[in-house]
Amino acid sequence: MKLAFVGTYPPQKCGIGTFTNNLMKAVAGNFGYNDLFPNLYVIAVNDSLNGYHYPDEVAFVVNQNSQRDYVKAARFINHNKADACLIQHEFGIFGGESGVYILSLAGRIEIPLIVTFHTVLREPTHIQKTIVQELGKKAFKVVVMSGKAVKFLTEVYGIPEEKIEIIEHGVPVSRILHRETVREKYNFSNKTTLFTFGLLSRNKGIETVIEALPRVVEKHNDVLYIVLGKTHPKVLVKHGEEYRESLRRLVKEKGLENHVYFYENFVPEEQLMEYLHAADIYITPYLNEAQITSGTLSYAVGAGTAVISTPYWHAVELLSDGRGVLFDFRNHVQLGNILLDLLDNRDKIEKLREAAFEYGQKLKWPKIGARYIMTAKSAKESFRYVPYKRKTSLDPMLLPEFNLSHIRRLTDDTGIVQHAKFGIPNLKEGYCLDDNARALLMAAMAHHISKSREALSLMPVYLSFVHYMQNDDGTFRNFLAFNRTFLDSKGSEDCFGRTIWALGYLILNAPDNSYHDAAFDIFRESLKEISSLNYPRGIANSLIGLSYYVQKHASGENEERLIRSLSGKLAAMYKNNSVKGWEWFENELTYDNAIIPLALFRAAGITNDGVLLKTAVESTDFLVSVTLGAGYFKPVGSRGWYPKGGVRAEFAQQAVEAMGMIMLLFEAYMVTGNHKYPEQMFITFMWFLGKNELGLPVYDYETGGCADGLEEYGLNRNQGAESSIAYLISHLTLMRAFEFEHEYEK
Repeated sequence: MKLAFVGTYPPQKCGIGTFTNNLMKAVAGNFGYNDLFPNLYVIAVNDSLNGYHYPDEVAFVVNQNSQRDYVKAARFINHNKADACLIQHEFGIFGGESGVYILSLAGRIEIPLIVTFHTVLREPTHIQKTIVQELGKKAFKVVVMSGKAVKFLTEVYGIPEEKIEIIEHGVPVSRILHRETVREKYNFSNKTTLFTFGLLSRNKGIETVIEALPRVVEKHNDVLYIVLGKTHPKVLVKHGEEYRESLRRLVKEKGLENHVYFYENFVPEEQLMEYLHAADIYITPYLNEAQITSGTLSYAVGAGTAVISTPYWHAVELLSDGRGVLFDFRNHVQLGNILLDLLDNRDKIEKLREAAFEYGQKLKWPKIGARYIMTAKSAKESFRYVPYKRKTSLDPMLLPEFNLSHIRRLTDDTGIVQHAKFGIPNLKEGYCLDDNARALLMAAMAHHISKSREALSLMPVYLSFVHYMQNDDGTFRNFLAFNRTFLDSKGSEDCFGRTIWALGYLILNAPDNSYHDAAFDIFRESLKEISSLNYPRGIANSLIGLSYYVQKHASGENEERLIRSLSGKLAAMYKNNSVKGWEWFENELTYDNAIIPLALFRAAGITNDGVLLKTAVESTDFLVSVTLGAGYFKPVGSRGWYPKGGVRAEFAQQAVEAMGMIMLLFEAYMVTGNHKYPEQMFITFMWFLGKNELGLPVYDYETGGCADGLEEYGLNRNQGAESSIAYLISHLTLMRAFEFEHEYEK
């Protein structure tokens, strides 16, 4: 039997990777395969820019944050036929919001799919719920590791119970170990050892054990508490060793330096099992109940270790019937009492060991592997492939690779240069806030959507530029010479609004508190200026920024008033200028048109105002009729615009018009679920790639930049900041639409 496995994989240090490796070896052992490959192969999800030196069974590597790779992986699996594909699902290991990229793979698989959910949330976000539901629909069988998970999948996600199978977390088959020999090996012979292992993060609750120890060691001075494991890599990137250092300070404060040992390592499985056999008591002091599966707890029970745990979901089930002792979350007094009782009555520890050891026999990997084989065989026998009919033409494989090389070329330590001579920065023209605000929005989007580290490295430059250009009254200058001298005292309303948009998006999607707080301070300082805006694009840009802000921070009376006031101004413009056949806010279509209905979609979502929504839909459909009526995107040219009842300008077509249209159509899609909008998004995007009035690509594959415009004579080949950023924001928005396509397949 040939099986494909999807998940993380060693040498990446990850619990899911260890699980996948153990499961494969267990399956191979049941079949009698001497080698894993070619009968069993892995699609490894890689979280490292440098990659890993994978073993031979890894047949394909997916870059975690490259959506295209998931599509390529599905094609690889379909080409290299297997009897079933087993996905190990955890929200943190796949790319996109909450790991939504996995749907790009799962939706294209042409062989039976078995999905193991390592986490099942009782209160998922909308996108988390969608991911689980879509995987549940596609899967032949869904595997979970506890009864509580079955309850959640049926009641919260609507997955039929007959589709769900409980197969508990496997544990290693250890060598027969003489406990005293192992204790002597690790110098535990004269100690009472308490043990916790796993990747460290704040939800592990190690401090609860440390708080409980002073009373315990006062009576049992031989107690040694061992905390084994490195800090979780994602925690390490964001917070460093803050948590471990706080624990060390607590140990010193409590005078426990001789009773607590931090072993900062990721040890081999064989050594881990030796530690579990040697320990007197294993403790999992997690801080909340929302853990449906714990591999560390399964290992402890499988090793026949006496366990004390907080009552998270998996612990309540696994430690029932006398297989462990539970204590309340964060209750160090109760934990101390339990430890004292067990250490004063060692026969109770032995009874816990015996009960755990007996139950642990059914968790051994060979038995778990056999269960998965039975499920895979059943899937193979019953599976009938039904071709998946996509509702839209969105396909990330048809897009160029996302490329920031030209943006890096235009960016120095001040900001992004405004103009370019062909693909070379034109330093004579200096900088403008308009472009740096757009660049900040693009970088924030790139990091939020694809976790781009390159985009993250650019973000401080653009954000500090925005801060530098802010006046004391909350307004902004726009133009800055190359020598960093100001060229104006106050920018336009449009410039102000674009900056508010970028700041609002960053506040909602900040990589960390530092970015959030900096953007928040600049944004709040500008709020007093927003109410005085009068021009439609300044209003629209600011409205969009405000809408992001209130998504992050519940709107108070002031923000609610501002949103209603600004959207009211746009609605009044529409009422005064709109007639049948000209459903628009002005008597002329000029520049950056699409952001006006886009702002009303955002405002309607916050205020639940049906009139605003109706206006947004009508004006969007009108703009579509004007710009997409030829079967390709044809924006209004900037040389003459398009007056009501007049003749539209054909050329000086700008990339920013395509960007605005794509963002508008995405918002319309998200609000209405109408599949005409992503189709129109794709048509609009193809303007960059040559489906336009002249049949010329505007995007430059060689430089990664975008031409400044489409002219009657051909291309304006200068690749300035505005056009190049507009292309990248369009690319990111199209990829975002592809992520959410599954929400409307129901």
